[in-house]
Amino acid sequence: MKKFSFQDLVNVVERLRSPSGCPWDREQTHHSLIPFLVEETYEVVDAIRQEDDESLAEELGDLLLQVVFHAQIAKERGSFTVSDVIN
Repeated sequence: MKKFSFQDLVNVVERLRSPSGCPWDREQTHHSLIPFLVEETYEVVDAIRQEDDESLAEELGDLLLQVVFHAQIAKERGSFTVSDVIN
């Protein structure tokens, strides 16, 4: 299986949000993404409670996507970047 880097994820989200990207992704805001953020968080908690490491890795990836997505929206607004989140 191909391995991807964190920067690959950032690049994909940036491309999805670009003018030539996905219309659904471009419409999203911090507020519209709240239900997805909450759902992914609950799925992480569920994997932890089930002590299912395979599911936990997958769900943490989904949660990480949410973090990167929110950081990209903030970057577009000139508020902060994903590097600020990491710092």
